[in-house]
Amino acid sequence: MPLLVVGSIALDCIETPTAKRDNVLGGSAVFFSYAASFFSPVRMIGAVGEDWPQQHTKLLETRGIDTSGLQTIPGGRTFRWRGRYLPNMNDRETLEVHLNVLGEFQPKLNGTHRDCRFLFLGNASPVVQLSVLDQAKGAELTVADTMDLWINIQRDELGQLMKRIDGLVLNDSEAKLLAGDENLVRAGRAVLAMGPKFVVIKKGEHGAMFFSEHEMYVMPAFPTPTVVDPTGAGDSFAGGMMGHLASLGRFDAQALKEALAYGVVTASFTVEDFSLDRLASLSRHDLDNRLTEYRKMLSF
Repeated sequence: MPLLVVGSIALDCIETPTAKRDNVLGGSAVFFSYAASFFSPVRMIGAVGEDWPQQHTKLLETRGIDTSGLQTIPGGRTFRWRGRYLPNMNDRETLEVHLNVLGEFQPKLNGTHRDCRFLFLGNASPVVQLSVLDQAKGAELTVADTMDLWINIQRDELGQLMKRIDGLVLNDSEAKLLAGDENLVRAGRAVLAMGPKFVVIKKGEHGAMFFSEHEMYVMPAFPTPTVVDPTGAGDSFAGGMMGHLASLGRFDAQALKEALAYGVVTASFTVEDFSLDRLASLSRHDLDNRLTEYRKMLSF
């Protein structure tokens, strides 16, 4: 079942304690789409500038990703991010951010996009996310990502968004900031009370937590010994989760739990190389094999 994602498309410059890569493919919509494409057809909406390398579009299309919603802004430059990871590989410093075309992008959904039943709103201004919701009348499951910037400067708009979506995905520090509580369990329940039907809190190397009205549980991370670049892990997690749900065509409690497990497994591959390099070497069989390992880890 087709899955629609609206989010950022970027060219990243990344420094880790052992390596450096410039102008690699990145952005929330990119990682999400590639991860989700192992499970379900994906339609991607985003903006790039005239500096966008066409080989990146071809790479996405090799996974069957519908890039018809990829808009090239005349005279514009693609969103760029430069960051440095600290030795623990969990914390990072943002060295440069150039919003470029992303700063003024107003997504427009065509008829094909509006027909998608599963919608993921990648990290963006809640004003932009609300405008997409207004256009996606056919969406039955709507899930959004957010970040500390929007919590700090557009909290009211974010509050409106949370009352209209089914699920919210955010990391642990953002959940604490939004809830005003350092206890993650209380913070998760507080965010849930703000409107969404479920909340997923990403905890990096510690996995993820799930909150809904009737249950709460923790999914540990898959213990991969090779962490090369954590960029895009959270978006890959969301892509694996939403892709699995779209493949099932449902989002009941059991489907959501399986989807989180696939999200964890997909993210565990992403961190093993820069950009999409590790995901590009995978097959669905690889994901299923690692899920089998993960399932054995959680059985007792």
